[in-house]
Amino acid sequence: MQEIDPSVWVAPGVQVYGKVSIGEGSSLWPNSVIRCECCEVRIGRMSNIQDFVMVHVGYEHPSIIGDFCSIAHHATIHGATVGDDCLIGINATLMDGAVIGSGSIVAGNALVREGASFPAASIIAGVPAKLIAERDSRLDNRMNAWLYHRNAEAYKKGEHRAWEGPEFEQWKQRKLAEIGGG
Repeated sequence: MQEIDPSVWVAPGVQVYGKVSIGEGSSLWPNSVIRCECCEVRIGRMSNIQDFVMVHVGYEHPSIIGDFCSIAHHATIHGATVGDDCLIGINATLMDGAVIGSGSIVAGNALVREGASFPAASIIAGVPAKLIAERDSRLDNRMNAWLYHRNAEAYKKGEHRAWEGPEFEQWKQRKLAEIGGG
């Protein structure tokens, strides 16, 4: 059973199978795949699953992605939990039972091993991934999610240049003030 909010933008080429729920304002970008033969996949509000991302489940672990998350191109989420306001970098892999705390960043190409757990406000990098710094990236990560939401709204209208011009700069300043970063 799928519960995908009607506001979610789903790009051509996206494939979604199994028990999947996706919250308001989220977006699924070209060639992303969400597949769950057991457990479930839950994606919160205003999150983006970028091009070529694979979200799958473990035999005993659902994949849960919080609100205002960006899962960058070619990343793999496999039975892991990602807290709110996180950025998972390009080509990162999160394995079964891994937990990423809210406001964290997982660097590109990182490999988060099975069962690894990182607290909120972590900067995580390496193979295998390790905590390399502590910094609350919640505001920056939330702004990134807002940018992707804006982009999705533009794509729905066939507009592919949503991040330029004076109107964009005004929108960005308003959004930064709203989230407390401006």
